[in-house]
Amino acid sequence: MRIRSLGVIDDAVVELSPGFTAVTGETGAGKTMVVTSLGLLLGGRADAALVRIGARNAVVEGRIAVPEGSAAVVRAEEAGAELDEGTLLVSRTVSAEGRSRAHLGGRSVPVGLLAELADDLVAVHGQSDQQGLLKLSRQRQALDRYAGYAVAVPLGKYTEAYRRLRAVTAELEEITTRARERAQEADLLRFGLEEIAAVEPRAGEDAELAEEAGRLGHAEALASAAAVAHAALAGNPEDPEGVDAGTLVAGAQRALEAVRAHDPALAALTDRIGEVGILLRDVAGELAGYADDLDADPLRLAAVEERRAALTALIRKYGEDVAEVLAWAERSAARLTDLEGDDERIGELTAERDGLRNELGALAQELSQARAEAAERFAAAVTEELASLAMPHARVSFDIRQTEDPEGVEVNGRTVAYGPSGVDEVELLLAPHPGAPPRPIAKGASGGELSRVMLAVEVVFAGTDPVPTYLFDEVDAGVGGKAAVEIGRRLARLAKKAQVVVVTHLPQVAAFADRQLLVEKTNDGSVTRSGVKVLEGEDRVRELSRMLAGQEDSETARAHAEELLAAARADG
Repeated sequence: MRIRSLGVIDDAVVELSPGFTAVTGETGAGKTMVVTSLGLLLGGRADAALVRIGARNAVVEGRIAVPEGSAAVVRAEEAGAELDEGTLLVSRTVSAEGRSRAHLGGRSVPVGLLAELADDLVAVHGQSDQQGLLKLSRQRQALDRYAGYAVAVPLGKYTEAYRRLRAVTAELEEITTRARERAQEADLLRFGLEEIAAVEPRAGEDAELAEEAGRLGHAEALASAAAVAHAALAGNPEDPEGVDAGTLVAGAQRALEAVRAHDPALAALTDRIGEVGILLRDVAGELAGYADDLDADPLRLAAVEERRAALTALIRKYGEDVAEVLAWAERSAARLTDLEGDDERIGELTAERDGLRNELGALAQELSQARAEAAERFAAAVTEELASLAMPHARVSFDIRQTEDPEGVEVNGRTVAYGPSGVDEVELLLAPHPGAPPRPIAKGASGGELSRVMLAVEVVFAGTDPVPTYLFDEVDAGVGGKAAVEIGRRLARLAKKAQVVVVTHLPQVAAFADRQLLVEKTNDGSVTRSGVKVLEGEDRVRELSRMLAGQEDSETARAHAEELLAAARADG
C-alpha cells in the first residue's frame, strides 16, 4: 500500500509480505493508520477528519493479489476492472470536504463494490469486534456462519416465510382494525350509488337538457323570429304586394338569362344567382318547418327543468358534469365490491396466516436442530484452539434457548417467540477453568480471555470459510506473558494457510512474525517514506528490546529479545 496525507502519515509505503507480518511502533506513531488505510481500500467509511491538516485529500493505493477464478475476480471483471498479472490495483481518495472516490483496476467504481470484494479477500478484526462478539446477535451470526449450508438453507426458507407472514398479518390487521371505518365508507358509497341509480343519468344528458330548456323557454320569440325571416325570404301570403328576397333574386336571374349567351363571365354569375335562389328556397322551407315543429308546451318545459334539477343535485355531490358523476359511480361500485368482500378476504388471510405460522414453526424447528448440531462442533473446535492459547482447561459451549410467547409459533410442542432469524437465542458460554460454571463471555471473560476467544473463533473460521488475508488490530490487548507467546505461536500457524497482518504492542507476538514493520514519526510528527521500514537483524532486536523494556540498548532487554526470536524460529 502507498498512503499519502492520511492522519499522521505524510507519504509512506507499506509492503505486506506473505505469511505473518507484525506492525509495531510507539503509541501514536501511526500504526492504526495502517489499519485505517486498509479499511479504506476495503470500502470502509470515509471521514474528512482522516485527511492530514493542510492537504487537499488523502489517497490510499494498494495492489491486492486475488485467487484466479474467485468470486472477487468475477465481481471485479463485471465492474470493468482489469487485472494486472493476477493482482487488482485499488485506490481510494478522500477529500478534505469528506467526498470519497474509489477506483478498481483502472475503473471508477462505487465504494460499495470495494466492500463487496472485502468479504472474499480480507477479514479485519479489532477491539471493536471483540465488543461486538459480546452481543447475542453477533454470536448467533458467528454460529450460523460456521454452520454454512446446514443453517443457510433452512434459514433462507424461514426468512422467506417470515416476510410473507409479516405482510399477511399487516394486511389482516389493517382490514380488521379499520372495520368500522370501512363499513362507514361502504354505507356512503352505497347511498351515493343508490341516489345515482334512482336518477339514471345518461352521458351528455345535462347538455341536451340545457339546450332544450333554452329552446322551450324562448319558444314564442323563436317562432316570431322564424316567421319574420320566412316572410323576408319567401313572401307573406297576407301581403301579396310585399317584396321578398326570393322574388328579387328570381328577377335578377331572369334579367341575366336573356344575355348570358354573349359573355361566359356573365353566364357564370347567372348560375351563381340560381344557386342563391335554391339556397333561399331551402332555408325558407326549413324556417317554415321549424316554426311548425316548435314545441311551446309549458308542461314539457316544467318536466325538463325538473330533470335538470335532479341532475344538478347529483353533479353538486359527485362531479362537474354527468360524465364525471357516471365515472364516480363506476369507481365507487368497484370500491364497494372490495369493501363488501372484506369478510371473505379476512377468511382467506386468516387461513394463510395460520398456514404460514405452522410452516414457520416447522422451519424454525429444523433451523434450531441445525444450529444445535453445529454448536457442538463449533464449541469443540474453539475449545481445542483455546488449549493452544494458554487456556488448556477452558471450555466453550453454546446455550441455545427459546422464550415462551403465547403469540409465537409452535416448536416441539411449545409456543415460543420468533423473529427474522428464527426462534433461537444463541449465547456463547465460557468456563475458564475446571469447576467454574459456564458463564456468558460478556460476564465471565476478562479482556485477555476475550481476546483469545476471539482469536480462537477466527482460527476456526479459517478452517471452514477461509479468506486470503487476516488483519488483527491489537486484539492481543490485555494479554501478556505466556498467553502472549501462545497467541504469537497460533498466529504464526494461521499464517501458514493465509496472509496474517497484526498491529501489536506485544514483543512476544511480534517475535513470531515472518516480517516486522516499524512505524515511526520524524521530528515534525509525521510519518514519511522512511517512516515505515522493514526490521531485520540488529534493528529488529532493538525494536523488540524497546517493546520489552522501553530501552533499546538495555543488555537484559536485548538478551530477552534475542531469546524470543530464537524461540520463535525454533517453533517454526
